[in-house]
Amino acid sequence: MKQLLVYSGWAVFIVIIWLMAKQVYAEGCDSTTNSNCIETNSNTNSTVNSNLTSETTIKSPPPSAMSPTINNSNSDLCTIGVSGAVQTQILGISAGATTRDMNCERLKNAKVLYDMGMKVAAVSVLCQDKRVFESMMNAGTPCPYDGLVGQPAKEAWKNNPHLVPGAKTGKKEEWDEDTKSTATGAGAVGGLLLALLFIL
Repeated sequence: MKQLLVYSGWAVFIVIIWLMAKQVYAEGCDSTTNSNCIETNSNTNSTVNSNLTSETTIKSPPPSAMSPTINNSNSDLCTIGVSGAVQTQILGISAGATTRDMNCERLKNAKVLYDMGMKVAAVSVLCQDKRVFESMMNAGTPCPYDGLVGQPAKEAWKNNPHLVPGAKTGKKEEWDEDTKSTATGAGAVGGLLLALLFIL
């Protein structure tokens, strides 16, 4: 009985191997001998032509034209710092300068004269301002005129109205040096701005 079981096992094993071998054979069928067999042949020819042209444009803002810093570090100077800058895509310009504050100078000069005991001279310096001159006349204490004070000074001012600060004598007013330099600087900046507009 034991041998029968061994032979039966071997027989089953051989049959299983034979069936597996038959299945493998069936997969490699030939369509010329077997009408149920389907052959698929696929041939693919591929040609790729590539022509790539690239252009990169980087747009970035131009660097800024920074206005220079004008410091009035010395409090005894009567100057005002002025600066400015103009920036375009092509050109940037910055400039700075100091201008004199004439009213500040007048006040400092008057204070120094007053501290020296020269009170009439200090008042004369202040009287160079049209507003101070008019206020002194309205107060009944006219500004000094060529060493005269009080009523004689008032009469002298009436006899010489062309010397009154701010008087219009019909004569063409001349510019002082500060006004000329300011006008020259403004003209130069304006000319540069016009040139930049034409360039753009």
